Order: sequence, then structure tokens, then C-alpha cells
Amino acid sequence: MAKESTTIDIGESSTVTKSRSHVVVDEKKKKRFVAATAGGGYKRGLAIFDFLLRLAAIVTTITASSVFLFFVIAIAIVASYLVLSLPFSIVTIVHPLAALSRLILLISDTVVVTLTTSATAATAAIVYLAHNGNPNTNWLPICQQFGDFCQATSSAVVAASLGIVFFLLLIVISAIALKRH
Repeated sequence: MAKESTTIDIGESSTVTKSRSHVVVDEKKKKRFVAATAGGGYKRGLAIFDFLLRLAAIVTTITASSVFLFFVIAIAIVASYLVLSLPFSIVTIVHPLAALSRLILLISDTVVVTLTTSATAATAAIVYLAHNGNPNTNWLPICQQFGDFCQATSSAVVAASLGIVFFLLLIVISAIALKRH
């Protein structure tokens, strides 16, 4: 089996000494590089908060997806998106100044919050009818007979509404992180 290797050509500098097996870098340069990599300030904090909000949104949207077909499909799409967006969120933690990942998250979050809002609104209308009925069409409230159903659907609407709030916070965080100084 042949060994594969990659060679990186580094220009000569007064602080770099070449050796046969490796490149030795001056300790001052190394410390400055580590400090620059460890920076990011409030943007790193926003990126960590973004990641935690995505985890919270996953939990609430999966919890909310237990009722209604459109609601289940829409919330399943949202939950899948959230799982797939976690690597982008991790990239923004590691590289808090990476604008492309943040822009992708901003645009995608805006689209997904629309889907979540429409699914939640449709489900909220059904839950309202289940609780109150509609006297104009002789639709009687059914929550007296099916209390567990109404409790589950009401909880799902509340959980999805929390997911919407989380998405709105994610959009604001992405917009703030994209702001240049």
C-alpha cells in the first residue's frame, strides 16, 4: 500500500524554522493565532445560544407533532430541518465570523417559521372549534366527550407556538450576527 502525503508550501519567514519532518512556529505567533481563533466575543455566545434554541425547538416541535395530518407533516418537516441545521449551527460556534453559514440559517429559518406558523394556525382553528363549536353550522363542542383529545391538541398548539417563538429568536440572532461593525 503506497503512502499518500500532502505537501503545503509555506513561504520563508524569520519566525519559521524548517525541519525535515515538521515546521516549528515561533511560540509568540502560535499564541496570537490561538487567541485569534478563540475570539469571536458576543458572536460566539450568540452562536451557542442559537444551537441551544435549535435543540429546544426540536423538542417542542416533535412534541407538537402528535396530532392532525397537516400539522404532523409540517412539524415533521420542521423538526427534520432543525436536525439538519445543527451542523450549520455548530459551524457558527466554531467560526463565529462565518457569514455564509449564518446567512443560510437566516433564510432557511425564515421559510420554516412560515410553515410552522401556518400549520399551527390551522391546528389552532380546529382546536377552537373542538372547544367552542360553531352554532351557525350546528357544530357542537366535542371537548366534553373527548377530553383527552382536546387536551392533547391544545398542548400541541402551545408547543408549536413555543417553536414559533424559538424560530423568531433564531432569526433575530442570525440577523444580529450578520451585522458588520
